[in-house]
Amino acid sequence: MDRHLLLSENSAAMKLRYLSYERDRHGNKRVYVRRYGRRIRVREKESTPAFVRAVANALEKLERGPAFAVKGQSRGTFGWLISAYMGSVEFNALDERSQRTRRGVLEKCLAHLFKGSPMRECPLSMMSPAKIKAIRDAKVDKKGAANKRLKYLSAMFRWGIEAGLISSNPCRDVSRFKYASDGFHAWTVEEVHKFEERHPIGSKPRLALALLLYLGVRRGDLVTLGPKNVKNNVVTFIPSKTSYKRVELSHKPILPELAKIIAAGPIGKISLLETSYGKPFTSNGFGNWFKDRCKEAGLPHCSAHGLRKAGATMAAENGATIHQLMAIFDWATPSQALPYTAAADRKRLTREAMHMLSVR
Repeated sequence: MDRHLLLSENSAAMKLRYLSYERDRHGNKRVYVRRYGRRIRVREKESTPAFVRAVANALEKLERGPAFAVKGQSRGTFGWLISAYMGSVEFNALDERSQRTRRGVLEKCLAHLFKGSPMRECPLSMMSPAKIKAIRDAKVDKKGAANKRLKYLSAMFRWGIEAGLISSNPCRDVSRFKYASDGFHAWTVEEVHKFEERHPIGSKPRLALALLLYLGVRRGDLVTLGPKNVKNNVVTFIPSKTSYKRVELSHKPILPELAKIIAAGPIGKISLLETSYGKPFTSNGFGNWFKDRCKEAGLPHCSAHGLRKAGATMAAENGATIHQLMAIFDWATPSQALPYTAAADRKRLTREAMHMLSVR
């Protein structure tokens, strides 16, 4: 029997076993054929002969050669595992920005030398906590970056165990660096006012500031928002950073302060914020552009991400609960909101208790 006809007649079984469905950041459905830890996207319309043929062709491609075949790497080495991981379903399910960040960190780990030998060719059977520690310590001057190396390596080794490629995770016995850091600078109210004085209502920088501050969105989501996302005075979208593990719509009511600034514009046709060429910003492009606008306002230490921190701080100090903060800022776990509520609680409790120090 013809293979395409066979697939058509057994499409229900094929769908259950080999097809996966995901949503992109705009809520559009994507169809993939998954096999042997890899996947191929199918772009043809479902329930058509072209779709069946595309699925069949994808299956044939995925079935060629052994699973996790990686070109240019010796099988069973550290470099081979990293390449296999970056070709996996789990890695490719991450949003594009997360993939790019994780890929850059892992590729730098490949270039590391251990006692004069390239780590890339190290057999997995010889990967030890000592070698992982050496990779971590290469970034000891930047402890946040060192911990990020450990985090991404550990995730990769966990994937390798689940995929049956390795038997243990050498990162498990290597601890993260402890250090004091607040990360990005959180804007103060005075700094917000200073930016507003330099960039009045009706300007693109003022619109950007208001969207970031009053919607609580990440810059990666902000650049994708357009008039299509606004209905009945509510902004609706799927947060890109967590879309690989949960497809949930985020609903952001437009506050009166923001509505006034949006009405003053300038609003783009495709996205709310557009470049001088009438095109949507990229996430990094917007970050650089907004940083320049901060410098123009005499705020070189401020950034787009710092506005999220400022918003979370203000909301917590105004009484927002952990779950309310999670909803506002599209956080997946309570631990992301806890630092803000804890800081607000400390501030409130200190204010209420300081009189207890009085000796009179």
